[in-house]
Amino acid sequence: MVSEFTYNANPARIVFGRGVSANVAAEISGLGCSRALVLSTPFQAADAKKLAGVLGSHAVGVFSNAAMHTPVGVTQEAMVAYETSGADCVVSLGGGSTIGLGKAIAYRNDAPQIVIATTYAGSEVTPILGQTENGLKTTIRSAKVLPEVVIYDPELTVGLPVGMSVTSGLNAMAHAVEAVYAENRNPVTSLMAIEGVRALRESLPAIVKRPDDIEARSEALYGAWLCGAVLGTVGMALHHKICHTLGGTFDLPHADTHAIMLPHSAAYNAPVTAKEMAPLAELFGGSIGGGLWDFAKSLNAPLALRDLQVNESDLDRAADIATQNPYWNPRPIEHQAIRELLQRAFEGRRPE
Repeated sequence: MVSEFTYNANPARIVFGRGVSANVAAEISGLGCSRALVLSTPFQAADAKKLAGVLGSHAVGVFSNAAMHTPVGVTQEAMVAYETSGADCVVSLGGGSTIGLGKAIAYRNDAPQIVIATTYAGSEVTPILGQTENGLKTTIRSAKVLPEVVIYDPELTVGLPVGMSVTSGLNAMAHAVEAVYAENRNPVTSLMAIEGVRALRESLPAIVKRPDDIEARSEALYGAWLCGAVLGTVGMALHHKICHTLGGTFDLPHADTHAIMLPHSAAYNAPVTAKEMAPLAELFGGSIGGGLWDFAKSLNAPLALRDLQVNESDLDRAADIATQNPYWNPRPIEHQAIRELLQRAFEGRRPE
């Protein structure tokens, strides 16, 4: 018997396939726009300028200062660039940092957004904006920040470094793992979450072995889309609260932090979510926490917070912040238990 549920689908145009990034100008026109501000991080500035050149009159400028955790100060700079250029939309080229900046602009002026995803972040299909100010990262959920068009071109991910591919993929997995036991989960999101994790479980090892494997890249991008889509329709829990705390307060790399914390947060909730997580546990040898840790290790992913230059003395503060105003979680949030969880993650120990 299927229990009563509510499912809200987020409206977005998804364009998936090899070479589809060549049609960005048509997508801009399809939104009724004609003057795009192209966004990127400094790392992808050259690619952003190349894209602007290809767009020709459809591009009015490039802003390439997007940064991790979407600092409010950077958004303010981008707002000035948007207004002075006369833009009527944004094209976000890249991963979570650039996508977050596009969302932050749209939250303030409702600018239409086109995302060209080049990592497995998944945030491009969520109505969630995480931004940092004064050392604290907060999240906003609003229909205004959901991109109107998302372009997935596997050819653009072939050059994504293996290490970044792995951590980005594990970050996407984290969205789906939390989705299966979310307070407002439903049969549709659970199916999408399980399929998304399966796709990444199969594709990431292949990418590690053959970084130019376009089929594996396609499968990973497909999995990331599913994982992001479920995050956009259900609530977040302990894992995201801890990662937002660590990232916003200590400026840790977003994907690496998710990769390290996922096995530990999953293990914390496993005793009370065994039924919901059973299909995922089967994908990882029967133990969701230990299995995820073993999988991450097999991919040579980061396993310990101390490798991200976190000081052990910071863990008390992190536990304090993570347990203040906590997100809903299936297992009660206990300060001492969270502090112990952080200690295990700091040392990189396999969760039991």
